[in-house]
Amino acid sequence: MEIYMSPGFERPSRPIAAIWARLGIPADYARARHMPMQREAQTLVAIGRNPDGRTIRLAPRTAAAWRRMRAAAAKDGVTLLPISGFRSVARQTKIIREKLAAGKCLGDILRFVAAPGCSEHHTGRALDIASARHPDLDAGFARTREFKWLARHARRFGFRLSYPRKNRHGIGHEPWHWCWHR
Repeated sequence: MEIYMSPGFERPSRPIAAIWARLGIPADYARARHMPMQREAQTLVAIGRNPDGRTIRLAPRTAAAWRRMRAAAAKDGVTLLPISGFRSVARQTKIIREKLAAGKCLGDILRFVAAPGCSEHHTGRALDIASARHPDLDAGFARTREFKWLARHARRFGFRLSYPRKNRHGIGHEPWHWCWHR
């Protein structure tokens, strides 16, 4: 069974609240940023490996939609490169801890990394996509053929750009982050 976005901006669970407190994330983060709490997917399937060799996993219906979309792009001569899919709360926490340990400011981190418990990656429905010519997850991806193809066709397969410019979540523009919605 796939777990979808939970409705509303309820308070984080006690374990998530404890993680936020340890990281210094404000208790009202979800409400203030209009970021719903997300449940971790329980069933995942592998869709391949990213350029670093890490297996990318998605929720089953998302994986099927991804395969259809990737095949359609390939027919148009566009190669979509999956970089990241499912990410657990523990992995999201580790990413933020590593950035803090590297001396980055929490506010700057939270401009591009959702707080643990709020990441669409937890659901197994979010996919970070790049291209072979532009494998980096940065704003430059918006100038690629691959992004332009996604902008024109992704909705047909159920994928939406989660963080366009000036989004209400306070997340920076992420042209690489697409989430499947049933």
